[in-house]
Amino acid sequence: MARITVEDCIDKFPSRFELVLVASNRARKLYAGENPTVEIDNDKNTVIALREIAEETLTKEKLKNDLIEEYQTNNFSEDQELDEDVNELEENSNENQIEKQESDSVEISQNVKNDDDLTDEISVEASQDSLDDSSDEDTTENL
Repeated sequence: MARITVEDCIDKFPSRFELVLVASNRARKLYAGENPTVEIDNDKNTVIALREIAEETLTKEKLKNDLIEEYQTNNFSEDQELDEDVNELEENSNENQIEKQESDSVEISQNVKNDDDLTDEISVEASQDSLDDSSDEDTTENL
């Protein structure tokens, strides 16, 4: 067969865009090592892919499914692993929040204790000052 063009294959797919996507995906697969379904004739992978489409050696559904699989990033087992990872992260986050709340409550109780100690010290100092002041007054009165 002579050189093939996109116009020779356009009747196989409803749009040029879809044809180009499918043909380029098939050419990449040929480059990666898949066996062609037509004679190679020293042609490049893009020409071989277009010839396969024109001669309908591969079905449209097969070509479309190959394209879809190429662009899929997750499969079922990866989705399960992703769900497990998300659940683990949520559990760790909850544990961290609980630990933070516990440490915050310990810190607050220590601050309250320190405030109570400080209040007691101030009270003791104030009462000592008032005692000192009263003894000074008593001595001046006695004089």
